[in-house]
Order: sequence, then C-alpha cells, then structure tokens
Amino acid sequence: MNSRLRRFEILLPRRFNDGRDVPLERLGIALDEIVDRFGAASFEPTAIQGFWRHEGIVYSDSLTKLVVDVEDTDENRQWMRDYKARWKEKLEQLDLWLISHEIDVE
Repeated sequence: MNSRLRRFEILLPRRFNDGRDVPLERLGIALDEIVDRFGAASFEPTAIQGFWRHEGIVYSDSLTKLVVDVEDTDENRQWMRDYKARWKEKLEQLDLWLISHEIDVE
C-alpha cells in the first residue's frame, strides 16, 4: 500500500448516561454508517469498562469499540469528527472518545 493510512477508534457506550441500555440496533446503525462510508470496519462487542470523573462524580461506562482504517486525508478526518458529533448527540453523551493514529499495513 502506497498511501498513508490512519486508524480511527471510537468508544461507544452500551448505556445512556441515565442508565438505560443503548439498543443494539442503534450500535448496529453506528457501525453501518462507517461501513457505508469506508467499505469496512471492525467492531468489538465485548464490553470495555471505562471510568471517568465529571464534576466530582466518578462514572463507570460499559463501552464497545469501532475501528476503521482509512486513507489519511483531511476529508476523512473531518468526516470522523462529524461522525463523533452526531453520535455523541444520538447516544446522549457528554463526550465520546475518538482517537486516531497513523498506521503501517504490511
């Protein structure tokens, strides 16, 4: 592969902030949106436990992880930032954790 690649990982909650379960169908839609855009993605359905503090209160999250490897372009980076903003609202979250880094595929 000659182009530069970037891996995006986004942690999506399995529960809304008020404790209700996020319907699995909604997480499926989040995954489908990435696959529709980039043609592939990976999904870790196993729960990842996250802990964070907000305004003095420690919260515990049960999370899933979506991973997608894409060409490292400004357009793809912006699309992922927009994706994060959309799903932060749809999942009623204070924030979503989106990380990215350059990757080499051998």
